[in-house]
Amino acid sequence: MKTPDHDRRQLGTGRSPAGTSAFHRMERMPPRLLMLYFGLLGIGVLFAGLVALYVYTRARSGEAPGGHVFPRFFSLSTIVLLVSSLVLGQATRLYRADDLPTLARCLGATLLLASIFCGLQLAGWRELTLQHVLFDDKPSGSFVYFISGVHIAHIVGGMGYLLALLLRTLHAARDGVRTLVFIRNPYRRRQLQAITTYWHFVDAVWVVLFAVFLFLY
Repeated sequence: MKTPDHDRRQLGTGRSPAGTSAFHRMERMPPRLLMLYFGLLGIGVLFAGLVALYVYTRARSGEAPGGHVFPRFFSLSTIVLLVSSLVLGQATRLYRADDLPTLARCLGATLLLASIFCGLQLAGWRELTLQHVLFDDKPSGSFVYFISGVHIAHIVGGMGYLLALLLRTLHAARDGVRTLVFIRNPYRRRQLQAITTYWHFVDAVWVVLFAVFLFLY
């Protein structure tokens, strides 16, 4: 017979007993959350490999840092992305407060900031081309475009998830019954936690990439 504690662990709301092994905790973790963590691990390995190739290419080509002015739009985009992470960080608190209208505005603001980030990244590409740093020119220059483009793709993927969650939140906020169902649904809570974790992770990845570009450019 299942106990209430067992049911809560199945929903991802309970805590595992003290002394439980890491493997046992992974078995009890919701499958989609486990897939998210493995996905983030894969993303981290991907960007670590790209950065390593970029550094290796720069070192092998003998290019000295400081040959060009670093794109200012890359710096602005970094600030925008950090602000988006701070905004989305409020989402869990708003969900717990049953404040769906403000939660919807929070998700919408994050989407807007993400769109601005992507636009600033493209403006940074434009700055590179004006400095005659082209995608098909030096390999190290190509890596800047490629790494930035791959990161933008991950941001856009997160934006799609955010948009879907925003639409569901707006739909639920229009009716008291739907609001109650939305708030009490542990699956919605896990969705919000998943996108928040993903967003913070890709933000941290960009900060590392930005630091590497700034140091080697």
